[in-house]
Amino acid sequence: MKKIAITTLGCKINQFESASFQSSFEALGCLVVPFGEAADIVVINTCTVTGKAGAQSRQCIRKAVRTSPDAKIVITGCHAQMAAQELLEMRELQDNPLCIVGNGNKHLLVKAALQEEICDLSMLIGKISKKTDICHLPVRRFNDRTRAFLRVQDGCNSYCTYCIVPYTRGISRSLPAAEVLRQAEIFAAEGHKEIVVTGIHAGMYGKDLQEGKDIGALLQDLCQATPTVRYRLSSIEPLEINRNLLTLMARQKNFMPHLHIPLQSGDDEILGRMNRRYTAKQFAEVIDLCREIIPDAAIGIDVLVGFPGESEENFANTEALLEGLDCTYLHVFPYSKRPGTIASTFKNQISRALKEERVDRMRSLGDRKKAQFYRNYIGGKREVLVEGKRNEQGLLKGFTDNYIPVIFGGDDNLMNTIVTVELVENIDTHVFGIPQTENR
Repeated sequence: MKKIAITTLGCKINQFESASFQSSFEALGCLVVPFGEAADIVVINTCTVTGKAGAQSRQCIRKAVRTSPDAKIVITGCHAQMAAQELLEMRELQDNPLCIVGNGNKHLLVKAALQEEICDLSMLIGKISKKTDICHLPVRRFNDRTRAFLRVQDGCNSYCTYCIVPYTRGISRSLPAAEVLRQAEIFAAEGHKEIVVTGIHAGMYGKDLQEGKDIGALLQDLCQATPTVRYRLSSIEPLEINRNLLTLMARQKNFMPHLHIPLQSGDDEILGRMNRRYTAKQFAEVIDLCREIIPDAAIGIDVLVGFPGESEENFANTEALLEGLDCTYLHVFPYSKRPGTIASTFKNQISRALKEERVDRMRSLGDRKKAQFYRNYIGGKREVLVEGKRNEQGLLKGFTDNYIPVIFGGDDNLMNTIVTVELVENIDTHVFGIPQTENR
């Protein structure tokens, strides 16, 4: 029995793909062990969205070689796609059997990992820009029994100037609806109570297919096919949010009222230089529409701080826009100069110190928004999906339908069930609650 170790960096898509690798290895009689234990084969699913992510990917490779000096090292993901030659030249990898698998060929990874022959790198890496079909990567279950990620789309056609992803993931490609539904039914049968529908650019779902379904129609099919499963949409671009999608979210009981929307900048000049195709005014109108149709929804917003040439006035415009928006939380990132992107060639790069200062200001605003949102629901009752692990204090934990993290006391039999909880007190980053008697 071969021992396989798998580690995953980066996005939800990578996590879904690694779950597929694990399912396939196990189906073939392999034993999957935690990364860091000695293994015969080590799979590293890398990220390269920032320079730091690429460095972390290389650190994982070095750790794999130290832990399993005789193992076959299988490297995939975005860093493998962008830096295959650099990986081939890594000194640490010179004595190990090596296999590098590009993002367009991940469906071949398990077979390549287990074969005795030397990997055909030119075939396995491939040209991602030529891929027109999505990799078919079925998953049996996630290790986290409560929640699973369901990848419905891959690739991106947007070419934002700061982003490397279109060059590592290729053009937008969608999984046919029948296969999406089949995967969701497998997750439901395995006991997953919540599915996060995800993609590199999920709002582009279906545009490359002939089925006539967009992301909203797909979500409606999913909610109706597996009514006992809660669904969340991981992220969607502002101009891809429309009244039909929001009305579905409002009416469909198992489509959670939770939106995560990338803004990046609230200044029109910076948005233009980022190649983001909307204005600050349009973004605000989208948030207003969300609040009109789903008043209780959690609305998270991505913000990219310190883009090249961002003046104090540009940043102040972003700050003012977000101050005035009725949103729930902010995901704030400092701009990272990524070689290979258009923005990396821009002049007037912002100093690290100034970026850190602006990030702190924006995160402080996000903390205030989040605390206010939580306070709005103190004294009320919400349904909470209880996770399979307790927190450090031994309390149960989970998220409400509208994404409020809740902690409370209770027995283990509440794990992986949906419990009605009275929200009592806002404590730091969580809300303390009292469970009611019924659960399902």
